[in-house]
Amino acid sequence: MSETRTLHLPDEAATVALGRQLGRVAAAGDVIALLGPLGAGKTTLMHGLAAALGVVGPVPSPTFVLLRQYQGRLALAHADAYRLGDAQEAWSIGLDELLPGDGVTVVEWADRIASLLPAETLTVTLTPRPVGRTAELAAPSLARWLEGLPW
Repeated sequence: MSETRTLHLPDEAATVALGRQLGRVAAAGDVIALLGPLGAGKTTLMHGLAAALGVVGPVPSPTFVLLRQYQGRLALAHADAYRLGDAQEAWSIGLDELLPGDGVTVVEWADRIASLLPAETLTVTLTPRPVGRTAELAAPSLARWLEGLPW
């Protein structure tokens, strides 16, 4: 059973800050599912997460390449399931080997491959609001992800 918490992120800086928090507490084998409509802030959150993991350089959305991998404090795999038809296509690009992998795996549009995600996955659902966005976090052990958050 998952615990949930909803946070209000008033601006882009708060979204990046949440990503940094997730990156600070991330451990090898963690899988983070990012959900939300186009423009909700999934890639923005990813920028903060990658920075906290020590990834140097740009971290663009992998929409057209499906999977990008980076080196930092931990290996980081950033996948985008938007263009995948189903979980079988995720297998064809090797995504199943990263769920969980030796590092941290982040999957945008993860609802498209939900059957492949481990039970311990942290799900972050971003929803645009008139001012900023909300982030609903859900995981079986949510406390470690929220440790040290100012919200």
